[in-house]
Amino acid sequence: MSGVRTDWDVLVIGGGPVGACAAALLQRATAKARRSLTVGLLEPARPTPPAPDAPLDARVSAWSRASERILRAAGAWEHMAPQRMEPYERMCVWPETLSARSPQALMFDAAYAGEANLGVIAENRLAQCAALEAFAASGGTILPETLSAVTIGEQAVQVRTGSGIERCRLLIGADGAHSRVREAVGLFAHAHSYGQKAIVANVRTERPHEHTAWQRFLRTGTLAFLPLADGSSSIVWSVDEAVAGELLGMDGPAFEQALLTASDGVLGTVRLCTERAALPLRRVQAERFTAARCALIGDAAHVVHPLAGQGVNLGLLDAAALAECVLRAHRAGEDPGAMSPLRRYERWRKSELVPLALAIDAFNRFLAHGAGPLSRLAQRGLSWVNRSDEVKRFFITRALGLAGELPEAARRGDAWLS
Repeated sequence: MSGVRTDWDVLVIGGGPVGACAAALLQRATAKARRSLTVGLLEPARPTPPAPDAPLDARVSAWSRASERILRAAGAWEHMAPQRMEPYERMCVWPETLSARSPQALMFDAAYAGEANLGVIAENRLAQCAALEAFAASGGTILPETLSAVTIGEQAVQVRTGSGIERCRLLIGADGAHSRVREAVGLFAHAHSYGQKAIVANVRTERPHEHTAWQRFLRTGTLAFLPLADGSSSIVWSVDEAVAGELLGMDGPAFEQALLTASDGVLGTVRLCTERAALPLRRVQAERFTAARCALIGDAAHVVHPLAGQGVNLGLLDAAALAECVLRAHRAGEDPGAMSPLRRYERWRKSELVPLALAIDAFNRFLAHGAGPLSRLAQRGLSWVNRSDEVKRFFITRALGLAGELPEAARRGDAWLS
């Protein structure tokens, strides 16, 4: 890089949980090193952390054990208020042809894998604010700017913002499903609409949630009740767009009755405690995750159906894998924007993501939709899984993010830095 001035070794575009975590991992890993990386983060709208006693947001995620470890490695977990997080111990999955209390309903229990829980349910904003705070606390710089244009050069990337130009050796696109970075560097993405919307809201239920995530497969989609720390539950109701329009057009009492029916009364009567929001669902898969001096992570690289609750967890694994590849190259004296570490990252994550995305699509197609022979066969498969503790352990380990080729941060957490 002789003769080329850069403001940053790495510039991350997008300060959501995934982008902020990637920046914090890189910053913390080299903050005290003799040859540290300079890391900047472009985020025009840094959110305010929720007050400890504020009502819980409706936008939550199920954070896996691997994600917990990655957030610990990034220094973010310690900034997440424990009273706003709900560890869940079990997950009950059942089709509409059965009762949730039936012996044939599929129950995943953390005890099958010798774990205390299956993960935690926590607000997306809580994790985002914690990761941003961890990045800033370790010496990182947050730029409150909006991306305007990107120019890739042989030795540097020029990023134009609303107030000037930033130059970096590696650009990381963590700016979501409609990524401007992906578009600017010419990376093509396959996008497919599921023809569905996810309706999200927080509700109070007649019966306690039992520290359990409940998910029912319906012919028109999937309904999940995720347990929250204040005793309420977050619903994620993925339904066909026409059905979503009907549900959103209902008044509160009518919607609550529809929820009671769709959930088969598993938690008794239901009362809304937040407004409803609806998000269009689609699958996005970037053909490539990297270009010259650029890498995509999280939703900028891939978006999957929410029924498996893996979206943000896959994004954090991207962040940790990319950080590991870049740091390995940096310690060997390589340019962090060189193609060799970027190709290593792309091969690694695509080998894990592609089969998982196909499996999630199959679950959506054959368990949440349709009533033909293949759907009936898939439902019988749930009963088969339920009869085998060994198979349950396999699925639990995958859901916890403890299987596959894991980044060091996902395996070791805080110890990754030692």
